Amino acid sequence: MSGPVLYTFRRCPYAIRARLAVAVSGQRVDLIEVALREKPEPMLRLSPKGTVPVLHLGDGQVIDESMDVMHWALNLADPEGWLGPNDATRAAMKALIDENDGEFKHHLDRTKYANRYDGVDPEYHRSKALVFLAKLDGMLATTGALFGEQPLLADWAILPFVRQFANIDRPRFDREVGTALCAWLDRGLGTELFVDVMKKRS
Repeated sequence: MSGPVLYTFRRCPYAIRARLAVAVSGQRVDLIEVALREKPEPMLRLSPKGTVPVLHLGDGQVIDESMDVMHWALNLADPEGWLGPNDATRAAMKALIDENDGEFKHHLDRTKYANRYDGVDPEYHRSKALVFLAKLDGMLATTGALFGEQPLLADWAILPFVRQFANIDRPRFDREVGTALCAWLDRGLGTELFVDVMKKRS
């Protein structure tokens, strides 16, 4: 392998968002699919915390945070304008992504993986997660994307996490969230870009 190497896991929402940005930017990156129960030693040497994504650049630099991978790719090429038109939009997108990665992910994990946590009520955490999803639905109701007519960085950074929540029980998800959010999710999942980055690899 001569170029950058991206260690990834197909279903991990952090890895999905990284692959989306790499793909849309057109960067040539060698993908290595990781078995999370048997993480490869080269990846652990690069990033001892053992989570994906991990991007190893040709100059030896290591990027092991998903949003940093997205920005690395899009700063090299942003053909669809994901980074947004101005500083105000970028600041608003960062705040929404931080909310997704913080409070919403906290409740998502305790809804989907309740057995991993002591004394949690998955229905309580589901109700809390739905507050954030209702906020997204309200943002999507008039424009179809979170920050305008076209999906930007925030849409693609958040969509894999909404997908993960929806996949817990898709019929229930469809009943409990707004139609705008359901339509936004299905549009994103149906794009050629998303389908391509989700192809199974050995």
